[in-house]
Amino acid sequence: MTDHRYLQPEGWPRPRGYANGIAATGRLVMTAGVIGWTKDETFEANDFPGQFDQALSNVAEILRQGDAEPHHLVRLTCYVTDIAAYRASLEEIGASWRRHFGKVFPCMAVIGVSELVEREAIVEIEATAVVPIEAE
Repeated sequence: MTDHRYLQPEGWPRPRGYANGIAATGRLVMTAGVIGWTKDETFEANDFPGQFDQALSNVAEILRQGDAEPHHLVRLTCYVTDIAAYRASLEEIGASWRRHFGKVFPCMAVIGVSELVEREAIVEIEATAVVPIEAE
């Protein structure tokens, strides 16, 4: 599986849906900011759950190209143009996450921004995975 070590400081509440920290050694696989458009750079969804789902699908595809699997994920940073839409979509986001990555919970940050470079984009995700050397 993986030799990632989850970091949970004593006395801290256990996080739900993310990790406080992860220690890992291996080959890095990183994505750029990935948005929720299709391979032909069109947006099939204009709502938060739809774009988030497509962005996760795109992240998963990039990780596969780098010979990384979901359990290699160690960090995810999500930039969103509407924090309220993110909060209102947690159930759909969770379903999308499980569909693409299962029960893998990396370190995660969600950051509200005023806009993204692609005007139609409402979410942009950066991901980092660490593939253990022995997995190569």
